[in-house]
Amino acid sequence: MSRVYPQTTASPSSSSSDISSKPESFTIWMKSLVFNTHGCTVYNSKGEIVYRVDNYDNKCFHEVYLMDIRGKVLFSLLQKKLRLFGCWDGYKWDACSSEKRLWFRVRKHRSIRVCLCNHIARGCTYKIVRMDGKLGFKIVDEDQEGALVAEIKQKQTSTGINFGNDVFALTVQPHVDQSLIMAIVIVYGLIYNQI
Repeated sequence: MSRVYPQTTASPSSSSSDISSKPESFTIWMKSLVFNTHGCTVYNSKGEIVYRVDNYDNKCFHEVYLMDIRGKVLFSLLQKKLRLFGCWDGYKWDACSSEKRLWFRVRKHRSIRVCLCNHIARGCTYKIVRMDGKLGFKIVDEDQEGALVAEIKQKQTSTGINFGNDVFALTVQPHVDQSLIMAIVIVYGLIYNQI
């Protein structure tokens, strides 16, 4: 049986941050490791679990937490209901003070747009572009003329066989916050009921 996570090794990213100077590959399995819960598990290129989402309440997806392997909350994702269209707010958690700050907002109208609200990239806008006829999408930076930020597609074995509709390969470009991208991917999964 093939492994769900990649078998190739990549240069390790900085342990103090989720930003790398080289593209990073991840495997997303849209299953929680906790029995009878919804969520997903994310592996790095070495096969180590780096992120996870475990939703213990099967009925409520209005607030979801992206955690590291130790259970430390990195982002809380809160669904807000608007009159016609919903949106999601992503709050980044500060490990030292246990406070959270609004980091990004995702809105879905005709397309899905991500407005970064953090102090570093305030006003920056990402757009999620679905791939025609395929399970997957790209995240592009609208402020940088559509420059690729990350891409997610169905994971395949080395012989080209798909692992299934719940296993994806994620590639994050250099100098991009990987936990932010993972939080955006989780919101996308929640919008389309994949988690």
